[in-house]
Amino acid sequence: MSEAALPEHPAVIAGKRIPATRWIDVIDPSNGRPFARVARCGPAEVQAAVRAARDTYESNWRFATPTDRSRICHRIAEALRAERKELAALETLDTGKPLSQSLTDADVAARYFEFYANAIEAHGGETILQRPDRLAFTLREPYGVCGHIIPWNYPLQIAARTLAPALAAGNCCVLKPAEDAPLTSLRLVDIAQDAGLPPGALNVVPGYGAEAGAALAAHPDVDRLAFTGSREVGEAVMTAAARNIVPVSLELGGKSPHLVLPDFDAALAVPQIVESITEHAGQNCSAGSRLLVHRSVHDELVDELAIRFRSLRIGPGISDPDMGPLISAKQRARVLGYLAEGRQEAVLRTGGGVPDGEAYAEGFYVEPTILDDVSPEHRVFNEEIFGPVLCVTAFDSLEEAVRLAEHTTYGLAAGIWTSDVTTALWLAQRLRVGQVFVNNYSAAGGVELPFGGYRRSGIGVEKGLEALREYTRCKTVAVHARLRS
Repeated sequence: MSEAALPEHPAVIAGKRIPATRWIDVIDPSNGRPFARVARCGPAEVQAAVRAARDTYESNWRFATPTDRSRICHRIAEALRAERKELAALETLDTGKPLSQSLTDADVAARYFEFYANAIEAHGGETILQRPDRLAFTLREPYGVCGHIIPWNYPLQIAARTLAPALAAGNCCVLKPAEDAPLTSLRLVDIAQDAGLPPGALNVVPGYGAEAGAALAAHPDVDRLAFTGSREVGEAVMTAAARNIVPVSLELGGKSPHLVLPDFDAALAVPQIVESITEHAGQNCSAGSRLLVHRSVHDELVDELAIRFRSLRIGPGISDPDMGPLISAKQRARVLGYLAEGRQEAVLRTGGGVPDGEAYAEGFYVEPTILDDVSPEHRVFNEEIFGPVLCVTAFDSLEEAVRLAEHTTYGLAAGIWTSDVTTALWLAQRLRVGQVFVNNYSAAGGVELPFGGYRRSGIGVEKGLEALREYTRCKTVAVHARLRS
């Protein structure tokens, strides 16, 4: 497809497509070729989007009743379900992930809007008991204008995860999608407006992080920020927010462990351990990227996992394989760099490079890989690779397992595999992570489950009812009830 023939996707501000003078090519990860162009927004477009959000908030959306907002969110959910196949195909083209995973993303996105449509009508403040002549209560009020900077790995799902509670709570939003995968975010704003969301309540400004993202994070008229992405960029977003004294939630990734005890159920654990590191080619902040396994069952488990890894079908996402490509040539080079280092330090059990064959000559493919005998001193043990790489380390005691799990600076999620509930609860209370899964690993789902990180995995909580508290501020009203004499 020639550059002149590439479909163009401008920004959406105040309900209108804004003509662009600069564009970014959107690349199909399965073949490395551009298939669309998206507007390259900068400070001017961000300024216009924030102004549109502020105008709509002050004139319209802040006065909408919870019931009105609920009805619109329900209609957005219904439209997302009605367009799930089209959205999934677009998401797969954009990100490279298998089509079945994109269909799940579309379903989960709809569920977010449905969940918060239901929850907002029951969301409110509290009555505070003081004394008979004093009445005190709290109000939960929207912040106003919220900025949302989202990554490329789950663009539709994460957009819905942050936008649904923000909009349901009465905020207006400016969304900056990742330049690598912006298209479903632009489709989402059309769906929302068709469902009755006022123009300007949701604005989408695609572009590079250093341009559009930085301008949004530093904008003085943004009342709250949400960022999902790398720790380094998260630090920059938090610094910019601090200059304006703006609250921020950060979801910055992880190095999440599976802790496998001798009494684990292999039939239950093996498929979920495989899926947790190969879903979307391991490009998942909650990926179960470290396997901490008791030495007595180490060989048996690793042998079985290696067999499963070798049997995975790899290919273009649209063919719905078990695993698709990485998002970009840059990301593939990053993962291969970690693998080159890991192969020198650890034991390669399977994978370790680019798949053989003409089918993989184009695109950004990496083999699902198991590195065994990984030491806590190795970089691959501690740093987020963001690829289909499982690092295996054996332990001999529960105390050692906890020390290994805690060795990294992250604390997003963990899986515990044991038939002993007492042991599972003992471990769950000692792991400094935001989510603990016992005999399951469902970090990517669970709209109702609060989701947040400890330590350098971030601050703030998304998902569940906690998200409505994050997107509203608390106001206290105290009344002295005194009779006139």
